[in-house]
Amino acid sequence: MKTLFLNPPSYEGFDGGAGSRYQARREVRSFWYPTWLAQAAALVPESRVIDAPPEDLTVDDVVEEAQGFELVVVHTSTPSVAQDAKTAARLREANPRLKIGFVGAHTMVLPEETLRTAPAVDFVTTGEFDYAVRDIAAGRPFAEVRGLVFRRPDGGFERTAAQPPIHDLDEFPFVTDVYARDLRIENYYIGYLQHPYVSLYTGRGCRSRCSFCLWPQTIAGHTYRVRSVEHVVAEMAHAKQLFPQVREFFFDDDTFTDDRPRAEAIARGLGRVGITWSCNAKANVPFETLQVMKQNGLRLLLVGFESGNQEILNNIRKGIKLDRARRFAEDCHRLGILMHGTFIVGLPGETPETIERTIAFAKEIDPYSLQVSLAAPYPGTALYQEAQEQGWLPSERSGALVQEAGIQQAVLSYPGLPSAQIHEALERFYRSFYLRPRPILRIVRDMLRDREVMKRRLREGREFFSFMAQRRRAQAS
Repeated sequence: MKTLFLNPPSYEGFDGGAGSRYQARREVRSFWYPTWLAQAAALVPESRVIDAPPEDLTVDDVVEEAQGFELVVVHTSTPSVAQDAKTAARLREANPRLKIGFVGAHTMVLPEETLRTAPAVDFVTTGEFDYAVRDIAAGRPFAEVRGLVFRRPDGGFERTAAQPPIHDLDEFPFVTDVYARDLRIENYYIGYLQHPYVSLYTGRGCRSRCSFCLWPQTIAGHTYRVRSVEHVVAEMAHAKQLFPQVREFFFDDDTFTDDRPRAEAIARGLGRVGITWSCNAKANVPFETLQVMKQNGLRLLLVGFESGNQEILNNIRKGIKLDRARRFAEDCHRLGILMHGTFIVGLPGETPETIERTIAFAKEIDPYSLQVSLAAPYPGTALYQEAQEQGWLPSERSGALVQEAGIQQAVLSYPGLPSAQIHEALERFYRSFYLRPRPILRIVRDMLRDREVMKRRLREGREFFSFMAQRRRAQAS
């Protein structure tokens, strides 16, 4: 079947390709690659990927582009599923014979509910969807495909046997070939990565048990299943030829450093290829491993510090001690490895005092840049279950992770810390961190070194303050 893989339009500027991170509009224009969709597309001959948000495509545009396709596979999410259902309805109206499937973590957790929300959808997947959509595209009946819940002719739902986790990831074709075929890499921006950048996965799953993190608790699992070192290095050498304009490659594995000997071996291979790269890391990587990675092209680590309060870290099962995180940060500074720190306000145990402590901790470890998010209880996570059991998540907010404009909103509320106060803390965190001499000097220095960086930072500054003003207006209403 002629197959279209679609990351659909929803809210303006909405990053629906955020993977295991939060799907939402960002403070500055930011888009992750639709890697999971593209990896599945690599298995389906003559398929196509359309990533509507970074292309600024409307629903009308997508309906027009979908003409002639027989199967459309749509990546959906909890914040966007209602809008995605409308897009599916439009696709069905334009082509009544079209088969439509929804994939993603939301469909795995709430398959029947998703089908009820989206009457135009024929099937949803209940795990890793690569082989399921490959088999459907090859013409196999739904009942013979693992990992589906599908709509029967009588209107009922039927579930097939589960799709086991995929362990031989070297079987997958290179996802970068799909990027080169279907995507414009210049459309993808992440504030802390050099532009243009390319991101991909070298493995799936995460050994950590963080209560808030979506994909390890749903699709990817807590076993770190990896591609061989040789397979990863071969793709990066290939990608360097495909994308000579790329300034940085990013490995979006939930925790690339979970397997340190493998991380070191990949780093040495990348050093031979001669590329600049960055990755996700936990704040417990030893100095020796950091040194090997730095010596072989590592520029930046994205690190989930989350909180500056040990009790909160324990509550969310982060598996890290603050003293260890401090030593890790010191090692990165010593080696010249930049850090992008991610923090979350509103996690279980949060109080006005712990928020101030986290702000102080962020200043202390002084990452190159940071991102502050509101605690997001996605269905399927331990945080969601705990919030419902403890009464922190009112029923009317359980699916309302973003506001009408796609901006993330505070949905959790605690005794002594209402949601409005959590929401207010986010902007205060940003201002307190960035409006200091050291970050300002870093930004000015980088701007003076590179005219393109200067134009980009000025644009991002305008976007940031405009976004914060819009967030305040939305919260007030």
